[in-house]
Amino acid sequence: MTVRVLVVDDQEIVRTALRLVIDRREGLSVVGEAGDGADGVALAVALRPDVVLMDVRMPGMTGVEATRRIVREWPGPAPVPRVLVLTTFDVDEYVHAALRAGAAGFLLKNSRPEQLAEALHAAADGEPVLAPTVTRRLIDTVTALPPALLSTAPVPASADVALTDREIQVLVLVARGLSNARIAAELGLSEATVKSRVNRILTRLGLENRVQAALYAHQAGLA
Repeated sequence: MTVRVLVVDDQEIVRTALRLVIDRREGLSVVGEAGDGADGVALAVALRPDVVLMDVRMPGMTGVEATRRIVREWPGPAPVPRVLVLTTFDVDEYVHAALRAGAAGFLLKNSRPEQLAEALHAAADGEPVLAPTVTRRLIDTVTALPPALLSTAPVPASADVALTDREIQVLVLVARGLSNARIAAELGLSEATVKSRVNRILTRLGLENRVQAALYAHQAGLA
């Protein structure tokens, strides 16, 4: 199945470069481009892509707000597109805010073409797009952000939700940035079982994605 991608960036040269890279990869196709957040939201609703590549620093509506509107206020039929935020720096506070708003992960603009392709496929499959080292730095930075930036989508307070011992083990490994395959190898489970457990954890905790699960684990003192 071909992964349909919407590219949102205020720089035309960046959009052109991304289109060239994506369209040359098997199983990937750019279905539209937008130059700002507002147009990105409108095109996401109109085109219903599988993944939105979203720049965070744009004039007008930022990528953070556009991400929130797509993920949390999706007016179209399911499924909701996955959002990957794009940044020049991996310590950009706006990227972290976008992740809190429901983005599935983030990419650096200097990522290699094969990394971009892998990330798009992973996002479409519901997998995280964060390396373990980036996950650790992300958690440290997000927890130090000013409340104003965190207020767009706080991690739900679900202290009253009891997870099983196995679910806690899985949650801790998710917080370390491990993929489903690596978690399966670590715990001696099948990848399908891990995927099912991760989905159940997200549902029980009222979380949107694995990034929020990592943040939850950190705030709960598990990671």
